[in-house]
Amino acid sequence: METKLNGKTALITGGSKGIGLGVAEAMVKHGMHVAVTSREQTAADAAAEKLTALGPGKAIGIAADVRDMVAQENAVKRIIEEWGQLDVAIANAGVGHFAPIEEMTAEQWNAVIDTNLTGVFYTTKASIPELKKTKGYLITIASLAGTNFFPSGSAYNASKFGLVGFTQAVMLDLRQDDVKVTTIMPGSVATYFNDHTPNEKDAWKIQPEDMGQMVMDLLNMHPRTLPSKVEVRPTKPPKK
Repeated sequence: METKLNGKTALITGGSKGIGLGVAEAMVKHGMHVAVTSREQTAADAAAEKLTALGPGKAIGIAADVRDMVAQENAVKRIIEEWGQLDVAIANAGVGHFAPIEEMTAEQWNAVIDTNLTGVFYTTKASIPELKKTKGYLITIASLAGTNFFPSGSAYNASKFGLVGFTQAVMLDLRQDDVKVTTIMPGSVATYFNDHTPNEKDAWKIQPEDMGQMVMDLLNMHPRTLPSKVEVRPTKPPKK
């Protein structure tokens, strides 16, 4: 399926599974070329091979930890070497540690903040120079936990509340450069997040392919209009 996005390029952090892979699949099916990152090269390569088989777009895998600024800069350089431009950056990589505040360790806190918030800052900083050249699009994957707090969520809530605020400020910083910026805030998604393995009981949840469709809708929207913050939730969750 070739569209107006045919030949455009994208960077997706944490793109070897879950939401990131779902978005990447939608992109390659629409003729986009996608670089997916993972902390492990083998995982990134396996995802890229699967994606390229879907075509017509192509994919490459890059080992890059979002907690490493240099790794993010190198990922962008790799894309420029491969395809000559960067049109879309999807800051998707995220982790979660959940515990009452008395039990939350400093290591867990830092892991969540460093990945979910500082990691997005690094990806954004590395991507901006190229996105300005292409008048491209930055999308961050936040969460409804960025507006709804809950017990044992101190680290995760802090990271996602921060991410929503960060993204909206960046949107204002870059809008005059014709770079569009959106944060997507999903509720329950059928992914591998927090050591969960998707199964048939997840049918009521948002699916990765739904997130992919949403990203494509944003990319295809008329450039005069910007949905800068998008909340999305399952239509009918189970009754509690």
